[in-house]
Amino acid sequence: QVQLVESGGGLVQAGDSLRLSCAASGRAFSLYTMGWFRQAPGKEREFVSAIGRSGTNTLYADSAKGRFTISRDNAKSTVYLQMNSLKPEDTAVYYCTADQRLGNDWRTRAAYDYWGQGTQVTVSS
Repeated sequence: QVQLVESGGGLVQAGDSLRLSCAASGRAFSLYTMGWFRQAPGKEREFVSAIGRSGTNTLYADSAKGRFTISRDNAKSTVYLQMNSLKPEDTAVYYCTADQRLGNDWRTRAAYDYWGQGTQVTVSS
């Protein structure tokens, strides 16, 4: 079991940056693949980015490539999402998630076992 708490969301203007954090508690953090998803009003929850257990391997949605960077600090049991050049279409609730199994498709919601409560990111034009 792991508990996930996101922070760092807020209201920013287009072109600004935000760094989201997700603090995990419970079982050894380094045993989990960590991911970020987001959900905009009226839309399905969608994959944003994921990072493997050691932090070596990362994956990004096309919408995030070149603007977002995922990282993790296993000593602090925390995963981060640095978001630069934010756009109004990035407005959503951002969710942190953890996958304790190997071999899953990181882009799918079904791969993940635990979810945080989400943090709101609003980008004004």
